[in-house]
Amino acid sequence: MTALLICTALGLEAWAVRRGLDASATGVRVIRTGVGPRRAAQAAAALPESGALAVAGFAGALDATLRPGDVVVASEVRFGGQVFPCPSAPLLAGELTRAGLSVRTGPLLTCDHVVTGVERRRLAGTGALAVDMETGPLAAVADGRPLAVVRVVVDTPRVPLLSAATLRGSNLARRALTRVGPVLTRWAAAAAPRTVLLAAPRSFCAGVERAIEIVERALDRNGPPVYVRKQIVHNEHVVRELEQRGAVFVDELDEVPTGAVTVFSAHGVAPSVREEAGSKDLRVIDATCPLVAKVHAEARRFAGRGRQVVLIGHAGHEEVEGTLGEVPDSLLVEDASQVAELSADRPVAYLTQTTLAADEAEEVAAAIRARFPGAEGPAQEDICYATTNRQAAVRVVADEADLVLVVGSANSSNSQRLVEVAGRRTPAYLVDDPGDIALAWLDGAGTIGLTAGASAPPPLVDAVVTALRGLGAVTVEERRVAQETTRFTLPKEVL
Repeated sequence: MTALLICTALGLEAWAVRRGLDASATGVRVIRTGVGPRRAAQAAAALPESGALAVAGFAGALDATLRPGDVVVASEVRFGGQVFPCPSAPLLAGELTRAGLSVRTGPLLTCDHVVTGVERRRLAGTGALAVDMETGPLAAVADGRPLAVVRVVVDTPRVPLLSAATLRGSNLARRALTRVGPVLTRWAAAAAPRTVLLAAPRSFCAGVERAIEIVERALDRNGPPVYVRKQIVHNEHVVRELEQRGAVFVDELDEVPTGAVTVFSAHGVAPSVREEAGSKDLRVIDATCPLVAKVHAEARRFAGRGRQVVLIGHAGHEEVEGTLGEVPDSLLVEDASQVAELSADRPVAYLTQTTLAADEAEEVAAAIRARFPGAEGPAQEDICYATTNRQAAVRVVADEADLVLVVGSANSSNSQRLVEVAGRRTPAYLVDDPGDIALAWLDGAGTIGLTAGASAPPPLVDAVVTALRGLGAVTVEERRVAQETTRFTLPKEVL
């Protein structure tokens, strides 16, 4: 049976796809269906069996922002009142983007005639990105096979099909289409049924939920703009959604107008930042996670007792900068090898960034205790319960998985630590969303562990599972190591 069947309408499309395929590619068959829905339906009735079905070729843009040569990956195909979903579209779009193509993901519409003028503008209002004349009948017979639809824009609302400029557009589209074939072969190689092991707990912790709710309530009570110093939590999706509601994220307070409503992020700030806010009469709402505030209080307490404070953490992280700011002469160590370089003229006390890997932090703490006998640690563990629970859960799924995916942004310390913890047991990767998943990772991976950092929204985990279902049947199992019931109160300014 053919592993991948690629359907094209035109001979030029078939030629472009074949030209891009590696000579060593096996199990791939490219066929012509002919132009229009009637011929496509006839071809659909006689399609050979295949492991995966793809439709590739040219299309007309409905969205006015698309340009000739842009690639549209269909999230769904609309035809004759029916909708045919393409759940793996984000995976394919991400791979095409990494191949250097300009890619958009969204609905594709199949019509029985060439769409122009007023009709094109009307159809654009439905939300569809592009239109063709063949995909619908072919999508209708996918019959459980993984389905991918990749169309390259030839004409646009500004450059209609019957114009001199179309020649240049067709050349751009042809060159782009030659680069689609290799990506489709990787997509088909990743197509398979698999098991997904969900680590639990995963995603948002109480501190993150509290911080996001503070910004949302501040916007509701005061209206936009509400200024936020640094990212409220380290996740690009959260930040974008809040920006759309009117939050303005700044690096420093000199970017904030005098007297403006300003939120301090969950990672905390140094006393100098609070002083600057006071000098500008800012209406401050503090979203510092209570567990980070606890570390700040410990630093002040140790320093007040005459101890040399040593912080275990990552240089440059916002939480670390805030904690160091509480005790200006405190010292920072990132790993055990740096402990030998420390010198102290008074008794030592050590603290820990809340989002570190517990085992690595303890290794550094042990080195501090060995070098400075009598060194005092925090009365309670600094690494927060959410970090500890997520690391314990990812260890469990990593022991059973061929691959672990951690959903989270690159600047999220707790997400990075999850990758490191899982990576000691099996290959593990950090992804912001399904589009970051390389198809090569999935080839041969029958069991995938899946978790998310404490700052990653739960719907992103659901989106990964949905995308994987577009490659074949998925069985989802959960591995729970703890039940989290912690909740934090909100500051009075937003109650």
